[in-house]
Amino acid sequence: MPNTRVVIGEFGGPEVLQVVTDDRLPEPVGSEVRVRVLTTSAAFTDVMIRKGLYPDVKEQPPFALGYDMVGVVDKLGPQARLYEPGQRIADLTTIGAYAEYVCLPEAELVPVPEDVDPVDAVAVILSFVTPYQMLHRVARVTEGQRILVHGAGGAVGTAMLQLARLANVEAFGTDTITKHDVISELGGVAIDSDPENLEARLKAATGGGVDVVFDALGGESLNRSLHILKPGGMLVAYGFQNVVMGKGGSIPLDFIKLKLWDLLPNGHATSFYAIGSMRRHHPEWFKEDLARMFTLLSQGKIKPVIARTMPLTEARRAHELIEAGEAKGKIVLLVGDQAR
Repeated sequence: MPNTRVVIGEFGGPEVLQVVTDDRLPEPVGSEVRVRVLTTSAAFTDVMIRKGLYPDVKEQPPFALGYDMVGVVDKLGPQARLYEPGQRIADLTTIGAYAEYVCLPEAELVPVPEDVDPVDAVAVILSFVTPYQMLHRVARVTEGQRILVHGAGGAVGTAMLQLARLANVEAFGTDTITKHDVISELGGVAIDSDPENLEARLKAATGGGVDVVFDALGGESLNRSLHILKPGGMLVAYGFQNVVMGKGGSIPLDFIKLKLWDLLPNGHATSFYAIGSMRRHHPEWFKEDLARMFTLLSQGKIKPVIARTMPLTEARRAHELIEAGEAKGKIVLLVGDQAR
């Protein structure tokens, strides 16, 4: 049976994404299970990996992209005991999920409730666990606090706004004007992200500042974020979008600035969040938090904003849309029968 995958043969732009078909399916070994993938996603993290700029990925091409996935257990390895064929599961794969079939360690998988749509389910793995952990594991926000979210109209941003509303936290969000409608619909105060005079607009909108800023942009944006904090506030950085998109900044310099600012007696705390690092240090937290997101999804308390669904074979176009900043929310890639 063939296995269609989307791989990169080298690091580079969207054009390096290639659809390939293997003649045979991968075989699970040890305690692995083979998973028939239903949905995966296209995220900015995939763009960073494709460009060779994601610190957590040391592999060299060729390999398939795919940071997260929802699928069905298809075959068990000889030592696999936790799942049965036909069960729906999810995983944060980092790479490899742009495929019809993939083999994964069973210990890392999380069950997916049967009443949850696989499109919505895949949209909460990276994009909801990330803001949930930043809000509650890192910043430890409390009711009545105020937060600022950069890129609030994207997948993580729209999730952050929903989770902030559940926690009774007031949220401000920057993004392009075309995304202000979705920010407002989710309870956020929308702020134009045009960098010219942005700091003045932030101060005018937030008044006395905010308790926490969540910044995925990096570069010069970190300076603005620090200046908008209240005394005792916290800056949580979790990305390098400006660097990746050629808008200035330096990944090593950003890390140095954050560490230095955290040591200075300026009354502010800084932290860098990466979901992969958090999962390695606290694997139980990832499982707990993803299960919690699935429960909220089943209860109708959260609803991922889906920008569009596309077949896996159109992954290149999905990456182009992400780099252009045109996606309101999450782009989900449909795999195999889901795409037909």
